[in-house]
Amino acid sequence: MGEGAEIKALKAMEEIGKYIASARKVMDLKQVSEMMEMLVSTYQNSKKVLIVGAGRSGLVGKAFAMRLMHLGFKVYVLGETITPRVEEGDLVIAISGSGSTELVVATARIAKRLGAKIIAITSFPNSPLGKVADHVIYVPGRSKISKEKDYVIRQILGLHEPLAPLGTLFEDTAMAFLDGVVTGLMERLGKSEDEMLKMHANVELP
Repeated sequence: MGEGAEIKALKAMEEIGKYIASARKVMDLKQVSEMMEMLVSTYQNSKKVLIVGAGRSGLVGKAFAMRLMHLGFKVYVLGETITPRVEEGDLVIAISGSGSTELVVATARIAKRLGAKIIAITSFPNSPLGKVADHVIYVPGRSKISKEKDYVIRQILGLHEPLAPLGTLFEDTAMAFLDGVVTGLMERLGKSEDEMLKMHANVELP
């Protein structure tokens, strides 16, 4: 790797930042407001939040789940051994750029049958995930859907998409958006950073 690669890395970082800033301009304020109301209601009624996502979208979801925990939510991530059963009135936040990831869509369908409310975060509101959701947050990022829609199968077959043009832009934008939601929830719930710090893990690996 030479200077050209280093410059390219920093330029990519700059371009991703510009993309996130431009994405904010096309996101729907009403959609964000409705998501905030659903989260606040879930908190006030002591219901659970389940975060669902595959691959990098799943990692974005885990980061959001950690902040919700700091805010005092009863929050879980699909796949963790301590995740309890979904019950009526719980909230499922499903993250999928394509809106077609089979694991995410199947989970959303099952949870909805059990009486949970579904929020879909996706680039394709008319996707299978978008259609099953009670509420959709449109996050721009993906420009097309892979021919093989199932995340696990894509990994097994080695079908990886280019770094920035497709999945990465959705995931980075979703991450920035959800961090913004945390700030909004702090305002709505009257939570300070000091209060959140008290919820932070105090037993960690060295």
